[in-house]
Amino acid sequence: MPQSPNSSGRKETPAITLEALSERLGAEVHGRKSVSIKGINSLSEAVSGEISLYMDRRYMDALKSTKASAIIVRGKTDLFDGPQLIVRNPALAYAEVAALFCPALSRYPGISREAVIHETSTIAEDVSIYPFVYVGEGTVIERGATLFPGVYVGDGVKVGRNTVLYPNVTLMPRVIVGDDVIIHAGTVVGSDGFGFVRDGARSVKISQLGTVQIDDNVEIGANNTIDRAALGKTWIKKGVKTDNLVQIAHNVTIGENSIIVAQTGISGSVTVGSQVIIGGQVGISDHLEIGDRVMIGSQSGVAKSIPSGEVVSGTPTMPHRLWLKTRGLIAKLPELNERIHALEKKLAELEGRPKGKE
Repeated sequence: MPQSPNSSGRKETPAITLEALSERLGAEVHGRKSVSIKGINSLSEAVSGEISLYMDRRYMDALKSTKASAIIVRGKTDLFDGPQLIVRNPALAYAEVAALFCPALSRYPGISREAVIHETSTIAEDVSIYPFVYVGEGTVIERGATLFPGVYVGDGVKVGRNTVLYPNVTLMPRVIVGDDVIIHAGTVVGSDGFGFVRDGARSVKISQLGTVQIDDNVEIGANNTIDRAALGKTWIKKGVKTDNLVQIAHNVTIGENSIIVAQTGISGSVTVGSQVIIGGQVGISDHLEIGDRVMIGSQSGVAKSIPSGEVVSGTPTMPHRLWLKTRGLIAKLPELNERIHALEKKLAELEGRPKGKE
């Protein structure tokens, strides 16, 4: 087996004309279509040959001074003299263009001799396994998967096609990971759920006999912890995306295409519907149901189930518009308190006056 990673370096992405970009995106070009684009950058950092994104008036000054050769924009602007790529959804167009110029994933050529691979494991073709990876007994690694240094894959695990496990990812025994999954560095999947029974002053551990299933096209951020189920499975469904530092407890189900932002903690046996968006630093109590397409604002505390389609914020959560009103009142509370005391004092004075002297 080869003993050193590919040292040829990253291949430079070929340049593409603005006309070709417009055809890919179904966009319209204002200005010279033949301009060559070799990369994408911010308005302030872009240089000749790069395209940039303008979709926020706060960056108007940067737009006026940018050195970008072209911009992506929703509607033509007079603040930029160069070619403009007119699109319906600038953010989506940016994502698609950025993907064109993203360097290819660095892959070790084959299986390193410095990896520890159990003899009963099944390793498909075109798998990249870096040094210092451990693959346990009876584990299956499907075609095209990439395992970076420090990855631990326990016994009986299945890793799907083209899945990427970045450095120091841990997959505990019997975890199932689907195709085209990305798990970023430091994440632990399949650690024991937090289950104990009190026996007087003593905590007795409840064995966690279940597993974790991660479906296709999921992306898990760095330093997530996804606990195995007590029984059955913790289930991350197709298309879910999590940010860094997310905690998902035992027997949680996350519905398809949901998004979970950093530092959110989801307690045990919660069911999250599809296309849910959970903001940063949200805490969700156990055994709740979050309906489809729910949006939960950052730093919210969820203490009861939320029906589908609701937009909520606050601790405890309430309709988002109501929460905005209450937030506006909080700053006025000291003044309102003083006014109430003054009114109470005047009322007491009026009630204490002799009759006929009102």
